[in-house]
Amino acid sequence: MRVCYSKNLKINSMRKLFKKIYKNSRSPEDGIFFDQLYEILGFKPNNLTYYKKAFTHRSTNKVDAKGNPFNYERLEFLGDAMLGSVIAAHLYNKVPTGNEGYLTKMRSKIVSREHLNELGRDFKLIDFVESKVNPQYFGENIHGNIFEAFIGAIYLDKGFIYCEKFIQKKIIEPYVDIAQLEGKIISYKSLIIEWCQKEKKTFHYDAVDDTTKNEEQRYFSVKLLIDDKVMGKARATSKKKAEEKASQRAFFALQEKIQKK
Repeated sequence: MRVCYSKNLKINSMRKLFKKIYKNSRSPEDGIFFDQLYEILGFKPNNLTYYKKAFTHRSTNKVDAKGNPFNYERLEFLGDAMLGSVIAAHLYNKVPTGNEGYLTKMRSKIVSREHLNELGRDFKLIDFVESKVNPQYFGENIHGNIFEAFIGAIYLDKGFIYCEKFIQKKIIEPYVDIAQLEGKIISYKSLIIEWCQKEKKTFHYDAVDDTTKNEEQRYFSVKLLIDDKVMGKARATSKKKAEEKASQRAFFALQEKIQKK
């Protein structure tokens, strides 16, 4: 018994020593980064490199030891897949009466670009991004892109179980309300087009480059015409965004007719 007790004491002492050495081996910057991640994650990260990669913009032109690009884009792909699978499983279990079409639509609402951007902003992940581009030129979708990359980093660092728990606790529980999402509109443009086709109305989007000399970023102005009448106007940094905004304004102008049963 004495031998076993002495042996266990030595093992515990060695573990404490290794932990102390590991803790002291981190740079002050890594120590701060570790603490910030711990506060967001709710558990201790193992490998900070994954998270650093998740917050590195391609403009840095960084590469890893093998010469591969060191930025968040591949992690974004992985995080998107992880989010989709965990949320699909949640919806499958939560709504046993939902058919394939319903489940697909609900998953699309939860992982919509708008919702992912909201999550990225709420977690303030943009504060960690390393880039050579001025933040004002990032565009709105940077928040969602970084958020997906962050999820990918969690998966690589801690595995599926930790990643699933994070998504459940930090995303599904506080953000996913099935009843509220059922009435949420993902795309006003799709809704307008569907309504026009159903009601046999003509529709057309007129888009023009509306960038002024004093603007460094490109802008587009869009008019949405329904039966040759302008129903919505908008200006944005891309045709797609401007069309969506114009469609949203047209929806509010025609809301009673569109939602009429």
